[in-house]
Amino acid sequence: MNTSYYKTLDENFNKALELYQNDYSHEELINFLKCGNIVQRQIAALRLDTIISEDDADVLMDNLVGQDGKIREAVSFRLKEFLQNPCIHKLFLKEKNYDTFLAAIIDINGNICRNTISAISNLRKYQEFTTYFCDRLTRLTKTLINKVNSFDFQDGKYKVNKEVFKLYWCLETIYVFTDCIKSDILKEILLQTKNIGDYTIREKTAKILGKIVCDEELLQAKKALKDDPNYYVRRF
Repeated sequence: MNTSYYKTLDENFNKALELYQNDYSHEELINFLKCGNIVQRQIAALRLDTIISEDDADVLMDNLVGQDGKIREAVSFRLKEFLQNPCIHKLFLKEKNYDTFLAAIIDINGNICRNTISAISNLRKYQEFTTYFCDRLTRLTKTLINKVNSFDFQDGKYKVNKEVFKLYWCLETIYVFTDCIKSDILKEILLQTKNIGDYTIREKTAKILGKIVCDEELLQAKKALKDDPNYYVRRF
């Protein structure tokens, strides 16, 4: 038995418990998020009651990407809650944050993708956000489509799955922002994704098609997906 391993686990648990149970000021929690270790940043994100300044928002966004997964997931969870409050929105309305949101919707952790999409859905009413974000989102989606289309789905399974995973979450985000995306760009994307070999991509395509007003070409695509061999695609 590796006693040192279990000792370290116990020590980490006790430290986390102590951090969670202690009372910290708002400033102390923000400081943990700025320069704390993994446990301190994770607990600080979970304990933070609100965001009161652009500096607070910047610190939180700095922890949404490029940090340990435990930190990123905790931050994404709190962002989902914080951005339900319209009074907090203005603190996040700048391009640097929009780029961070875009990176977070294709995180390797699906919970982070889901939380981030839920968070930014609250910013749909701000044209400065939707114009910038949706332009970058559709560009990223097109790039991923080209990558996925170049793969042989029989080979390089991990590499294929990684890019398909990103494309899946881009399409899920597009579903939320459908009415903020130019119709010709949306059509171009959907006519390509309806033919992709991975059923989860066709499923998301069918889901979007079920939400929008379709021209004749898109109606044909929708009809084809209704006859898809996969049940999850046909159900939309």
